[in-house]
Amino acid sequence: MNILFFLTPKSEVAYIYNDGTLRQALEKMEYYRYTAIPILNHSGQYIGTLTEGDLLRIIKKQYSLNLHDAEDFPIEEIPRRWKYAPVNAGCTIEELVDTSMQQNFVPVVDDQNVFIGIIRRKQIIEHLYKKNQRTQDLKITVPFSDTATTTKEGTPL
Repeated sequence: MNILFFLTPKSEVAYIYNDGTLRQALEKMEYYRYTAIPILNHSGQYIGTLTEGDLLRIIKKQYSLNLHDAEDFPIEEIPRRWKYAPVNAGCTIEELVDTSMQQNFVPVVDDQNVFIGIIRRKQIIEHLYKKNQRTQDLKITVPFSDTATTTKEGTPL
């Protein structure tokens, strides 16, 4: 199966540029209700993912929760605790599932590392659940009997 079946395209995903500010990241994440947001450079290449935890740690450490002083703090200087690994658009479903087990969404890039969208873990789980249900529905239980009641031709014994 092609993983692009699950893709939410870049045009439908909020992201921030690596030269943005802490305030811009906070505002965009709040507006879209994101807990993590992809970071891109202006060429569209995936740089990483910024999480709420990353923002909270830097605000607490650097600014004692004073957001006014943090308005111009560059995103590039915010240490990120987790590396949201991207997958290539041509990866296998197995690679996608393996990556999604560690993060709630998987960034998808092309061969030039250009960000093309995300795949949410929820979409993968829903697909696998439905596939499993269809498999279960197809199983036919045949009762076992060790006494024959008809001949090979179907006539009663």
